[in-house]
Amino acid sequence: MGRLGELAVLFLRLGATAFGGPAAHVAIFEDEIVTRRGWMTRERFVDRLAVAQLLPGPTSTELSMHVGYERAGAAGLFVAGTCFILPAAAMVLAIAWAYARWGALPALARPLSGMKPVVVAIVLQALWSLGKTALGTRVRWAICVLSAIAAAAGQPEIVVLLAAGAVSLAASRATSRSAALVAIAGAPAAVGASATSPSVLAVLAAFAKVGALLFGSGYVLFAFLRAELVVSRGWVTEAQLLDAAAIGQLTPGPLLTTATFLGFVLGGTKGAVAATVGIFAPAFAFVLAAERVLPHLLEKPWFRAFLDGVGAASVALLGVVLVQLGRAALTTPAAAVLALVSAALLVRYRVNATWLMAAGAALGALGVFG
Repeated sequence: MGRLGELAVLFLRLGATAFGGPAAHVAIFEDEIVTRRGWMTRERFVDRLAVAQLLPGPTSTELSMHVGYERAGAAGLFVAGTCFILPAAAMVLAIAWAYARWGALPALARPLSGMKPVVVAIVLQALWSLGKTALGTRVRWAICVLSAIAAAAGQPEIVVLLAAGAVSLAASRATSRSAALVAIAGAPAAVGASATSPSVLAVLAAFAKVGALLFGSGYVLFAFLRAELVVSRGWVTEAQLLDAAAIGQLTPGPLLTTATFLGFVLGGTKGAVAATVGIFAPAFAFVLAAERVLPHLLEKPWFRAFLDGVGAASVALLGVVLVQLGRAALTTPAAAVLALVSAALLVRYRVNATWLMAAGAALGALGVFG
């Protein structure tokens, strides 16, 4: 099997099994790509994560594209990104069809209750691994702590990342003469029957706009979608947006596949395809452009210093997410025990996260967590 085939197999599996949102995806990627396969060094992985955090669009999906480019060039970028997106988009499309037909969401709440503690363990393991690489100096530790405080206080992620990079750059200039300027650069009956009946091209354009302007974590997506689809265009209702949000969090893969559900609401299967293509297309363009200039930028001391700060801030953001996930997931003694056991198995025995997620889902389905 060639490199493109390896990328396709891995990211199809991850797209079908990587529950837990962007932070968990980063953790799973680090384990699969750095630890198990050695496709990238941890240092390069942290660099690509930092760049993905800075680009508009879905961080974990863009990280999959960076990995694909590293492994097999531009073709690898498109294979990895597409294969990570497709399984989740297909699942969401099937759920949207069932929702339109029967007017109810699939019963996923109990399995999810067992998967959440495992997600906490996965993120904890990634935080440990990435922290050892990204926090190699006292300055980076200080940046990490300050970034965590700022993020916990509610500062937007992009502001935290840019500020961290600027502080790191300033610190490096204090000890060298390198100088530079940083430029960064509802009701079932309503499904498929929007009052304004937007065309497929209009759906494509609306979701492409959201994908091109989306900064921050995947959860910021819902604010963008509400402003564009509910407030500005009146295409969907608040209830339909909430249903889409729930489905996005209950399915694996990128959170942005909520667009698939909303596209189906607006125009059936054609609308779902248009919304999915629209919201993800800008990410492919951004990552391809970034990868073309990264080798040159990484040779510049000023950019290296800036990226070191962004990497430290990325670890801080992961830590803040870990605390938030822990509060939401570890609500019973059984959940806390599962998280601890999963963390031990991940760190000590390198058990594949997919098997732990499956075990957690099975225990949740049995009602172990209430």
